[in-house]
Amino acid sequence: MSVDGEKSMTKLRATDGPLGILLALTAVIVSLLAMDSLRVLGAPLLSGIVSLETQYFYLVLMFLMPLGFLLYRSNQKTDLLPLDVLLALVNFLACGWLYWHSEQILDEGWEFGGPEEAVWVSYVLWACALETVRRVAGWSLFILVSLFSLYPLAAEQMPDAISGMSVSLQDTAIYHAMSSESVLGLPFRAFANLVIGFLVFGVALKCTGGGQFFIDLAFSLLGRVRGGPAKVAILSSGLMGSMSGSVVTNVLTTGQLTIPAMKRSGFNASAAGGIEACASTGGVLLPPVMGSTAFVMATFLGMPYYDVALAAAIPAVLYFVALFLQLDAFAARENLQGADEDEIPDLLDTIKNGWYYLGAFAVLVVLLLVMQREALAPWLSTLVLLILNQFSKRHRWGAKDVFDFLVASGSLFVELLIVLSGVGLIVGALSLTGLSGTLVNELLFLAGGSTLVLLLMGALTSFVLGIGMTVTAAYIFHAIVRAPALIPGGQAPLSGHRFI
Repeated sequence: MSVDGEKSMTKLRATDGPLGILLALTAVIVSLLAMDSLRVLGAPLLSGIVSLETQYFYLVLMFLMPLGFLLYRSNQKTDLLPLDVLLALVNFLACGWLYWHSEQILDEGWEFGGPEEAVWVSYVLWACALETVRRVAGWSLFILVSLFSLYPLAAEQMPDAISGMSVSLQDTAIYHAMSSESVLGLPFRAFANLVIGFLVFGVALKCTGGGQFFIDLAFSLLGRVRGGPAKVAILSSGLMGSMSGSVVTNVLTTGQLTIPAMKRSGFNASAAGGIEACASTGGVLLPPVMGSTAFVMATFLGMPYYDVALAAAIPAVLYFVALFLQLDAFAARENLQGADEDEIPDLLDTIKNGWYYLGAFAVLVVLLLVMQREALAPWLSTLVLLILNQFSKRHRWGAKDVFDFLVASGSLFVELLIVLSGVGLIVGALSLTGLSGTLVNELLFLAGGSTLVLLLMGALTSFVLGIGMTVTAAYIFHAIVRAPALIPGGQAPLSGHRFI
């Protein structure tokens, strides 16, 4: 996601004190809620607190969204301001009110018309969602989400191609806050029901030194060949990405080692950065743990995640093969040699020192792709990884490492939830006004029924949207608008969504 560098540094400094403790506690609470909701712990342990799925969703929202105001301050150059604390408290209370009344919301259909206090709480949640999106994801996504979330107010006044059913301000606010199609829509549900466990596994992998192991393994295998350090970047980023599912984590973990190695071997700085960026991006396409978009796709299509992961295997391999071949040709043209011998670790020593990463990876693959236990897979794999890590002299954790792991998990939860909540507002506006159906018909008319034209249009708009939006946001927009147009043209649903 497009998080400003200054904001990220301020956030990291801020988590050293009381805010870090709050983040760590939040990570524990949200993880327990997620495990209980998915029955990972066996029988439900929180049935007295969570009896409805929407209660679980509002609790997750209540613990995570307010932290966006505390992590991303209104003034990055000063300490926490009273305004940030006040906004976080108001956000917390609004989500708490929704949690407390979630049964009434469901039984009495408040999403289509609730009491006056419900309307005001909806206004608060809507405003908080927009402001946290601005702080976390930047102005481009904020403007897009704002325009779409307000679109129902003027849908009938729009040109025919983008017209829809207009809805009053209070009905729009209630729909955004209380329906299962907006803030609590598909993106949020994918996060709450599937993604949390895989985020925890990815953070555990990074914090236990998994990135260094994959780099050492890649160097021992490819360090001596032509353009070796760059090929190491491709292999290590692919391996790390296949277990972390995060582009940013991938770059921060592997890039800090592979980019200097590429520069030492003759690559210029821009080429080294570009190679690492491409390799790390490809990591989220590679099973078993892909990016959050894959989990949203599984929820969209109503199919198990492992089906999406298996469908991604061949395209992901082709991506890395193409990158590898292009890089080999570049290294041959520029006469770039492998790394120095003293940079290349021994293969057997590398495996001996990091075998438990492969063990955790094997557990994850078996549970996810063989036993098809996607709810249990990330949690049990994380447990196996953390237990085996304690046998490592180099990476064995102390109390401070546990704390840092929890803080990193909490920070990642907050960032991703806020972005997905904002994207949910877009989904909600399209659902409330019926605009998605209108756009599908217009696209079919413009394409003249040609699937090839639809694909080319989709590729172009994906490229443009991807410049200023997150992958998940761009995918969801296309999944609502373009996928229904592709499927009647002969595309299988999974194929159409994978193309997007």
